[in-house]
This record gives sequence, structure tokens and C-alpha cells, in this order.
Amino acid sequence: MPTVIVDGKDIEIGAEERLNCIEAARRAGAEIPHYCWHPGLSVVASCRMCLIETGARDAATGKISMVPKLVPACQTPAKDGTVIITASALVKESRARVEEALLIDHPIDCPICDKAGECLLQDYHFEHGQAERRADLHPFTSRRRDVGPTVTLFVDRCVMCTRCVRFAREVSGTSELMVINRGAKEEIDVFPGYPLDNKLSGNVVDLCPVGALGDKDFLYQQRVWFLKSEPNVCGGCASGCSITTEHNQDSVYRLKPRENPHVNKWWICDEGRYGWHHLHDQTRLLAAAHRTPASASQAAVGFQAVEWADVVTGLRRDLKVAKRLAVAVSPLLTVEEAWMLCAVARSIDPQAYLAVGFIPRSESDETYPGGFTIRAEKCPNRLGVESVIALFDPAVHHWEDLLEHVQAGGASAAWITAAYPTSASDKPWIDEETAAVFAGLECLVVQDFFESPLTKHAVWRLPAAGFAERAGTWVNAAHRAQTFQQAIRPPAGVWPEGRLLWNMLGRRGLYDPVAVRQQIAESSATFAALAGVLPATGVDLRLHQLATP
Repeated sequence: MPTVIVDGKDIEIGAEERLNCIEAARRAGAEIPHYCWHPGLSVVASCRMCLIETGARDAATGKISMVPKLVPACQTPAKDGTVIITASALVKESRARVEEALLIDHPIDCPICDKAGECLLQDYHFEHGQAERRADLHPFTSRRRDVGPTVTLFVDRCVMCTRCVRFAREVSGTSELMVINRGAKEEIDVFPGYPLDNKLSGNVVDLCPVGALGDKDFLYQQRVWFLKSEPNVCGGCASGCSITTEHNQDSVYRLKPRENPHVNKWWICDEGRYGWHHLHDQTRLLAAAHRTPASASQAAVGFQAVEWADVVTGLRRDLKVAKRLAVAVSPLLTVEEAWMLCAVARSIDPQAYLAVGFIPRSESDETYPGGFTIRAEKCPNRLGVESVIALFDPAVHHWEDLLEHVQAGGASAAWITAAYPTSASDKPWIDEETAAVFAGLECLVVQDFFESPLTKHAVWRLPAAGFAERAGTWVNAAHRAQTFQQAIRPPAGVWPEGRLLWNMLGRRGLYDPVAVRQQIAESSATFAALAGVLPATGVDLRLHQLATP
């Protein structure tokens, strides 16, 4: 087994692994500071912050010979016998001088900089910088330049790591960013007439190690040390990108990509990054409501707010009276919620018609040069819902099948779960003509995020939870199952679908998705791997015979 020596420790690496000295040192618990290097981008070795001492150990004699000068760790491969010294006096002095050079011309505007609290320049200065500033302090003002619809450039804060430029060329493939001028007058800018306006542009803000690139959506909204972080999964499309939801006092402020080599690597698209504002939309449904449908002797009564305890009993009663039940299981529900919904439906009507709910789609998948894909399927859990329904009915039906079933008179009641993030100002997910299919039913339950043409025909109108307000498991287009926890509480008056279904099943205590997941895993070979699913990276269910009708 190849061995690398890091600060006197022998570290084994894989024979086929291609690591640089930064990555090898991490195996030994030593973090080498760096600005320009990123594992998802090409190596330029320009910042010189990662300079180290290195050499090689002769396998036969054990004698170590050192390179006579410092070398950049990002550009130096770690091979069998490589010797790495990360904290010698020479290395420490080099880092201090690099930090000092960067800070000589850097505006000290940390109190108003959005990056304060998560800035590498701050962190590295306190850890590796000079004990005292040797240059005179003088006031700076950072020039602000608009580079695109979502990103602002603070020119004088830039340390010229060029991560953003390389990202635009290598990952998004759009090449809007460039370096202008030379020497001490170098700056980042966009090509004239080509603003930074691609669907991955927000990633350059995450890549920037300092406060040079600011996200307009987050700019001056919240100090990062007030934010709480929850590992989460993006619900914007079938890619199921691993993200971090950053929030404070039950309000989401930003979403950031979470590294996951099996799903999204280090990136997310702007559609997912900024796709959380519907959570705090003033027009979302916030209370359960019921109305008495029209009869021969009585006109229809408008919606009346009801307590959730009455929903639990009243919903079951009305659906049981109507008898023939059809259920649309939304692809935005988690595996656990979908399983409980099917179980509730079959407990009300043993022959209940189960179908995958409406699946929003764009024209086609969009794949970028860096390998990132934005899926045309704009829901996170179609595969999971299909596989859950297959546990109850081998013939998996879809939204179009359900519409035909209702039109043919096969159902007298329907429960439509939706939770689609399309507000009244957007084009609704269902049109008037399609909604009219459900108009003649004895009992229609609509569980959605916003009013839609369908809610006009509902007997029970129930609010739905958003992606950050629910917990459970989603299965993405690549069959990878990822679990996640609830990040924020839903607004007062909103029960997440899991809580309602848990109570309708007669379970005691608080809703526990882990208990439901365990039950599904124990009773189904399809989902057996869910018993050991890791939230960090998830598990590939293809290796465990995932059923895909």
C-alpha cells in the first residue's frame, strides 16, 4: 500500500488514488491553508498560501531527501514515499508573508462585509498572519460592480484566486468572467455585453474565499453567525442535490450546496438556490378548512376553518361515506409520507385507486461541461413514490391514469396531495379544464401549498408543507435515497403531511419518520437499504433491487 509521510506520520493511500499534498495532509488531520485551489476546478497554484516543505523517502534505504525550496501543495502530487512538512518555521513564515501581502491592499471593511464570519482571509490571518501590521492603515472603499442579475462584485476585496473565472469556463462552460489588466492592476470582470447570467452562476459566490462576490438575494440580510444550518435536500428537480438550509427564527435566508460526490459534487443550480421564497409567501394556505357541498335542499357553504383534531376524524368519516376513493400521491412527498398516505387510503377503502401525482416537467435535461445536470423532472421523489405505490398495487398508475379513472366514474371521492411551489402569481400546476374533472365528486380533499383551480371544487382544503418544513427520504433520478431532517417549523396552523397521516393511522406521540422508515425497510426488499441510509451521502437503491415500473 502506498504511504505518505505527513509531519512524521505514515498515512496509507489507495494505489489508484490521485491526491495532491493538501488532500493527503487532510488524511493526517493537517489542514494546509489555500485560496486558489478547489477540488472541482483546475490547479493554477497562484495564491502561494499552500507552500510546504516536501521530499521523498527512499523505499530501499529509508533515507529522506528534501526539495531545497518550498512548493505549492495543491500542485504537488502525493505518491508513495512523499514526505510532507506542513508546520515548519519556514512554512509558517511564508504563510505570514502571503497574508501580509494580501492585506496591504485589502479594504478592512469587515463590519459591513457579508463574508464576515466565514471569510478565509479573516480566518487565515488570525491563524497564520503576522502578529502586528507593519504597513500604515489608511481608509479603503471597495468599488462595487454589477456582474449579473444575481451577483455583485466588490472589486477591491478580490484576492485574485480566479476560482470564479475557472468555474465559468470549466463547470458552467459559459466563460462570462475574465481577468482584465496585468500585475497589481488585475481585476475580475465580465466580457462586454455578456453578464454572468447562467443557471449555475450563484456557485461563484460560494467559491469566493473572501467577500469579493456577493449574492444579491442574501446581501445585507443576516449575519452568518446568527444563522443555523441544517443538512437538507433540494426539492427543485429530480437531481435531489444535497444542500444546507441556513435559517434563523424559522425563516430561511439562503441555501448552499453541500458536498456529495454521488449527487451534485459541490454545486447547485440557481433555480434550486433561490427556490425557497415560496415558503414565506403571504398567499400560501395556512389553515385547514372544510365546506358543506351543495345538496338538493341546501346551497353550498363557503370554507370554514377547522381544528386539525377534527380533520383527523372528519376526513376519514367523509371519505368512508363516499366509499370509492382515488388518491394522487404527490412526488414532493417523502417516502415515509407516501407510504403512510397509501396505508391510510387502503384502511378507508381496501380497493383505493393509488396513483403518482402530477409531475411538473420542463422541456429536457440540461447538462453542463462540469457534469452537473438540471433535470427536466421538477420533483424530487417520483421514483420513491412509484416504488411505494408498487408495495400496495403492482400496477403503478400515474396522474393521467387517475384522471381517466375519475372521468370514467371509477371514484366518488379523491384525495389530491400536491404541495407544488407555484403561487397565484405563477401559472398554476393545474388548469380549469383538468380541475373540472373532479367537480362532481362527493368528497374532494386537496392538500396544496397555494390556491389553485382545484381548490375551488374541494370539500376539504388542507395546507401543505414545504421542503424545509418536512423530514424523511427522497429518491432522486439516479436512484439514490437521501434522508433529511426538518429545518424550520411550518407557519402556525400548518401540519406537515407526515404529522396528519401519523395521527390518522392512530400512532401515538409525535410523528417519527425514522420509525416509519424502519417499518418500510423491514417489510420491503425494495427499501431494505433504508435501514442504514446515511443523511450525508445517501444510499444507492439500485444496488438493492429498486423496483421501477
